Amino acid sequence: MSQTPLLDTIDLPQDLRRLDTKQLPQLAAELRAFLLESVGKTGGHFASNLGAVELTVALHYVYHTPEDHLVWDVGHQSYPHKILTGRKNRMDTMRKYGGLAGFPKRGESAYDAFGVGHSSTSIGAALGMAVADKLAGKTSRSVAVIGDGAMTAGQAFEALNCAGDMDIDLLVILNDNEMSISPNVGALPKYLARNVVRDMHGLLSTIKAQSTKVLDKLPGALEIAQKVEHKIKAIAGEAEHAKQSLSLFENFGFHYTGPVDGHDVEQLVHVLKELRGKKGPQILHVITKKGQGYKLAENDPVKYHAVSTLSQEGGKETEKFPPKPAAKPTYTQIFGRWLCDQAAADPRLIAITPAMREGSGLVEYEQKFPDRYFDVGIAEQHAVTFAGGLACEGAKPVVAIYSTFLQRAYDQLIHDVALQNLPVLFAVDRAGIVGADGPTHAGLYDLSFLRCIPNMVVAAPSDENECRLLLSTCYRLDAPSAVRYPRGSGCGTAVSDGLETVPVGKGVVKREGSRTAVFAFGSMVQPALAAAETLNATVADMRFVKPIDEELIVRLAQTHDYLVTAEENAEQGGAGSAVLEVLAKHNICKPVLLLGVTDTVTEHGDPQRLLDDLGLSAAALAERIRNRFGPAE
Repeated sequence: MSQTPLLDTIDLPQDLRRLDTKQLPQLAAELRAFLLESVGKTGGHFASNLGAVELTVALHYVYHTPEDHLVWDVGHQSYPHKILTGRKNRMDTMRKYGGLAGFPKRGESAYDAFGVGHSSTSIGAALGMAVADKLAGKTSRSVAVIGDGAMTAGQAFEALNCAGDMDIDLLVILNDNEMSISPNVGALPKYLARNVVRDMHGLLSTIKAQSTKVLDKLPGALEIAQKVEHKIKAIAGEAEHAKQSLSLFENFGFHYTGPVDGHDVEQLVHVLKELRGKKGPQILHVITKKGQGYKLAENDPVKYHAVSTLSQEGGKETEKFPPKPAAKPTYTQIFGRWLCDQAAADPRLIAITPAMREGSGLVEYEQKFPDRYFDVGIAEQHAVTFAGGLACEGAKPVVAIYSTFLQRAYDQLIHDVALQNLPVLFAVDRAGIVGADGPTHAGLYDLSFLRCIPNMVVAAPSDENECRLLLSTCYRLDAPSAVRYPRGSGCGTAVSDGLETVPVGKGVVKREGSRTAVFAFGSMVQPALAAAETLNATVADMRFVKPIDEELIVRLAQTHDYLVTAEENAEQGGAGSAVLEVLAKHNICKPVLLLGVTDTVTEHGDPQRLLDDLGLSAAALAERIRNRFGPAE
């Protein structure tokens, strides 16, 4: 166990504020050591938290949280914040069922001013808090902490545009580490790039490498050299940085301060104390390093953005992860392989991702087809409209996007793609329960919000091979379409290496039974088949939610006494509702049991545990059907 004597005295921020500023570097070092140890055991977001340690300490030292409002953007960097706000002894429960959430959550702590999980919301939320406090006559301060990756999204600029034209006290901290999850793309990060500092990196690295052996032998010399290096970088970069960044933010009506070394906690405290007393919209530009203090994460922040766990040898963290059995290919990997194969067969295919290259399985595609790959940054709305424009001119765009992030581009999905009937394929990853990331990342609404849109074709594969088949099928359409698939692996079905298709809007009966018929969609087909074994029920893999197989629904409704629908989606307006609409259309009145996610906010934790709690595991499905319709005959 790491020795953290100073951190052990800190339970809440008021304890932190009793310290002398000279003690803060030690506290930051202990906090980083504790973070390495706790995340190493539990897993979770990693490099981003290491990079925000000093900033977090300084913010809670200067600002009177929770009366002052501290809003973290996305929340990947909120673990040090949780440790300093009364949750240190619960960090071993991070992202586990019933434990701490992986993101700020209002119901978890008064210090979590705003629940987050999606990008670029912090400025707007903090502005709302500042306005409300002003109207109520309060003197509380509001601070938004946003990364340079999140600053690329339009919502951040909408909030800046609004705030800069208001007489309101607001501090926006731009945490510039040149990264989001992947390296940043686009014009804004280049605008913010530390030109002078970057030019010096090679020289400074060379000097360090050549002199380390000597400095190691001189007591305190290496520490002095490191401080000198930080000062050189800060001084050399300040003029160029300020000149570039000043014009951008001043034109938005903000007073610009920076850049400031985000790992010099004493300097941060000094600057923040000055800014807390200033009036009007302020922006503080802080330079940090993702993965700070852990060389493996510093050198590869993409790989170490999030980790499962870390192993230790001799008290030092190593790059080794716990050995895992040979895994079945994930749906994301199935999509990535299909995409490469389809692109090789059709030069019109263009792949688009809103800053989720690794998560959406596009690494190999980018390497093979760089001219037909576009990472548009954290800009889901633009990604969809951009795809629409491509489709207008004969391209066949594929937008690789998580279900939870597709929600952010709903207007563009309707207005810019569907109403114009443009052939854009949406590969909707992470559909359904996602586990440790919790409700902000759960893909539980896409069937409901997609199937009501005109011209859309919506498919839900039941296994790995079905995923490839449905991707090929929807890609061939001259219409907008979506194939939604879950996180992780399927049931281990062998996958074709061809580009075969299936009839659009037609399901298949996977099991013949007697009195009960189950209409199962996507990830619920396998649990339904398992449940059907104990119920002697018929199971239909519906494949498509829209167009839905009316003929199959009517036929099974006429030959069975009881009907069941099963989907890993909200019950309201989902696939079950589509079945009910067909029954109503054909004047069929039979007992129907809808099985989906009820009107609730889901929790975080093990996906199988969550599915069981929601009544969607195989055993739970069988029990619910039996309770409603009685035992099998």
